[in-house]
Amino acid sequence: MKIAVGLSGGVDSAVSALLLKRQGHEIIGTIMKIWDGRKTSALKGNSCYGPDEHKDIEDVKNLCKTLDIPLHVIDCSNQYNEFVLKYFDNEYRGGRTPNPCVICNQNIKFGFLPELLKQSGEKFDHFATGHYARVTFDNKTNRYLLKKGLDGRKDQSYFLYRLTQQQLSNVIFPLGEYRKTDVRKIAAQAGLPVHDKKESQDFYSGDYTELLTVKKSEGQIVDTEGKILGKHNGTWNYTIGQRKGLGICSDKPLYVVAIDAKKNRIIVGDKTGLTSIGLRASNCNIIASQLPRTAHAKTRSTSEEAPCDILFNDNELTVLFHEPQEAITPGQSVVIYDGDIVLGGGTIIGAIQQ
Repeated sequence: MKIAVGLSGGVDSAVSALLLKRQGHEIIGTIMKIWDGRKTSALKGNSCYGPDEHKDIEDVKNLCKTLDIPLHVIDCSNQYNEFVLKYFDNEYRGGRTPNPCVICNQNIKFGFLPELLKQSGEKFDHFATGHYARVTFDNKTNRYLLKKGLDGRKDQSYFLYRLTQQQLSNVIFPLGEYRKTDVRKIAAQAGLPVHDKKESQDFYSGDYTELLTVKKSEGQIVDTEGKILGKHNGTWNYTIGQRKGLGICSDKPLYVVAIDAKKNRIIVGDKTGLTSIGLRASNCNIIASQLPRTAHAKTRSTSEEAPCDILFNDNELTVLFHEPQEAITPGQSVVIYDGDIVLGGGTIIGAIQQ
């Protein structure tokens, strides 16, 4: 088969290309260009979106020479601005905390990148990346299933839950059955130039407010009873569960328990105010043929899965946890699991209080 491999400049996508080539496939490399040249305070390296993108492209060029495969650099900067940065801006302006990696995967990495590559004249059978996840086909339901990667510490299925059936039918994840330590060893043994390259840790390494079309907007910080405790310079500087940097004095620890963008207010309270029994989510993507009544759910990529009861109706998901959860945050994603299978998920609208 002829397989296009989405390369990032890191070791995971590099080893994915290597493994597929060793299997006898014809490989073409591609990397997306998303940086638009804006002025920034972003630190160099360690982020997906930043001014040193050209270094990743150079690393990919060297990799492709080592693997003896062609490379296509695809400019996706306009699409990235339209689908990811505008979303990022709108979410913060609305008092929500966005998840840009989920949106990028759905629309850019597994959307425009392979499509623009085809439009450039390249024909290929499948598209592959270095994500730690797996895809299988269920003959009983006639649907493609997204599963966790074997390496639980590196599993990236949370960030891929928005992939459609068409996207899942076309994608290959060569690292789904591998552990990260093994991937590093394979890269080193093969002499790949990125075998010891550090991983990207975040979406953006600078002050993220530089990406927002907002101006200073002074408002009140209040407690749960409405008492004014201080002032803020913009609701977009806060997220649910935040404790540090509130700029207020109190004889007990206070956390951001709610963000009211309409009234330009930050509401703070003690830790009990962060506890919820469930959530509502919209803008859902359901991968399974149908959802069971009970499952497990994650409300952040770093959170533990929690058992829950679920109800899906009119593209809105209601999740009721068996045990109370903390810091459920509007704008983040809730992803539903049945064992290692991703059933689907959606964007959190709000928490359901006790």
